[in-house]
Amino acid sequence: MSDRTTPTWADDSELHDEYAYGQQYGQTDQQQYGHTDDSGRRYAQRESLRQYAQQAQTRPQVQPAHSPDQEQAGGYQPGHFTETGSWRFDVHDRTSSYTDQQAYDTFAPFDPYASYTAVEPEPAPTAAEPEPRKPGYTLPPVAESSWAVDTRRSKLLGRGVLLCILLVQAGLSLRLTGTAFQDEALYIASGHYELANLLHGTKLPVDFAAYFSGHPKLYPVLAGAVDSQFGLAGVRVVSLLFMLGATTLLYSLTRRLFNLRAALGAAALFSVLQSTMVLGNFATYDAAAIFLLGLSAWAVVRTDRMKAMAVLLAAPPAALAFGVKYASGLYLPTLVVLAVITAHRHRGVRALGRGVVLGTGIVVLLGIGYYFSGPLGGISSTTTDRAKGTDTAATMLQHSAEWGGLVFLAALGGTIAYVLRARMGEMPWIGGETSGRWRRAALGLLLTGTALLAPAYQIHLHTEISLYKHVGFGLFFAAPLAGLGMARLVGPHFRHPQLGILLYVVTLVFGMVQAQRAYSFPDSTQMTSYLRTVVDKKGTYLAEEQEVPAYYLRDKTNWTQWQNSYFMDYRGKDGKQYTGPDAFRQAVRDGKFDAIVMHGDVSPVTYEAVKEGLKNNSHYRLAAVFPYTTSSGEHAYRIWVKR
Repeated sequence: MSDRTTPTWADDSELHDEYAYGQQYGQTDQQQYGHTDDSGRRYAQRESLRQYAQQAQTRPQVQPAHSPDQEQAGGYQPGHFTETGSWRFDVHDRTSSYTDQQAYDTFAPFDPYASYTAVEPEPAPTAAEPEPRKPGYTLPPVAESSWAVDTRRSKLLGRGVLLCILLVQAGLSLRLTGTAFQDEALYIASGHYELANLLHGTKLPVDFAAYFSGHPKLYPVLAGAVDSQFGLAGVRVVSLLFMLGATTLLYSLTRRLFNLRAALGAAALFSVLQSTMVLGNFATYDAAAIFLLGLSAWAVVRTDRMKAMAVLLAAPPAALAFGVKYASGLYLPTLVVLAVITAHRHRGVRALGRGVVLGTGIVVLLGIGYYFSGPLGGISSTTTDRAKGTDTAATMLQHSAEWGGLVFLAALGGTIAYVLRARMGEMPWIGGETSGRWRRAALGLLLTGTALLAPAYQIHLHTEISLYKHVGFGLFFAAPLAGLGMARLVGPHFRHPQLGILLYVVTLVFGMVQAQRAYSFPDSTQMTSYLRTVVDKKGTYLAEEQEVPAYYLRDKTNWTQWQNSYFMDYRGKDGKQYTGPDAFRQAVRDGKFDAIVMHGDVSPVTYEAVKEGLKNNSHYRLAAVFPYTTSSGEHAYRIWVKR
């Protein structure tokens, strides 16, 4: 260790020369030129170091300051000394810290205490981070069976499409034209008599309640009132309104059960069925009964989340549907079970009470109606104890398949798809509650199976009478699953729209052809025009489908003046009692009727008996023949008038 008191670099000759030069010339240059050159700058640096060295030479070597508390706490340690060359310094007492890189590079070679401490620059001020943007909309709960968002736009779109469906349905029904059919004439004519009985107390010509398949003071009265103002066309328009209302209710309840797409599919398929087309321009109580059943079903579905007593809103239209057409009673159990299934998802076992409430309400209303209406023989004669026919089960199954097979298959496919998967999975990342598989299976089985009730019952009776109309009742209940089947056939995001269009078009074509065939009945215009010149209020007349002339000529004849061709008891002039075809044969031979109108399509057995009675009969002459064409071929009205 050296004893020198100045750093070795202080004796450097170059330093001394530069120092002397700086003293001699640096100050002169600064005074003369107002600035220093490089030598002047070096001089300033050396001067700073010289002063620093002098201070370090005369500075007493002491320990760093510390407090008694630090010493007692053991936080103080005696200073440590080291030397650079011959210079000794206290490492605890003196440090030189440079925060500028350029300054450190300049002084570090000469400063034994130098250290560089990098200071990170303060970050430049940045704009405040924007708040996360709120989504433009929030998806509502996903409906069952497929993704459907019931926004205002989708509702308006659905209603627009429904309006188009209703317009097509109305056009398909109104394209069917013709004179009054036998059933239409019967119900409208009876409505006039029933209305006169209610308003004026006029005695009824016959007890219509004894053989009508609906209460004569319900739909017939409405039909008679409308006919008085608007004629047959007005009554048919009422039926069209009922069917359009049924399609609208079907759309609404299907949308409630499933979603918008299934609802549109259900309405579209139901609107082009042959039974829907025919009943939309048919003045019978079938259209009113379907509407009332649809209204009751809609009320059941609409009140599924309400209290159990709310389901009683469905009881009045259900009971009224039975009163309008007794065959509607076949579908009342469907409504009761539907009330249980639709509420089971929200109420569990307590949903059974809802079915009990609805069933009790319907029974009570029917009991009250029966109490005030009196005996209704038509219930047994036309519904519960109807006479059996001779039609085979194979024939009725074939015709039922033709009239509604496509829709039934679509409903069956929709049921299977619905049981396997509640939703189509168009948005699989969306969760949510779905009904259990057993509930879905029960709902599909109930609605789809209801379509089989009418064919099964008429197969039991071995009669096909009115089956073409009755299949529409069951298909109304199966239509929601058919619409769901169409939606599944199309697939998520309208993957296969051509399949849905194909199903609709094929159903439409079949429905149009079948409706035209079913609506093909005799044109009675010429026949009634001629009879108007023949009949009066004194004669007795035999007519096949006697309801038609009795309706059109009710201003010139009474109901009791007309004899139908179905059944007759007659005591001949020979004193013998005749019945059935023999009665018609003998009555013609005796000249009982003032005019006879026959065509042979409705009662071929009676027609043959009448022709036998006319052979070599001097009482009658063939007065007119009026041909007409139906789907079964060429036929003609033949009118014999008494001489």
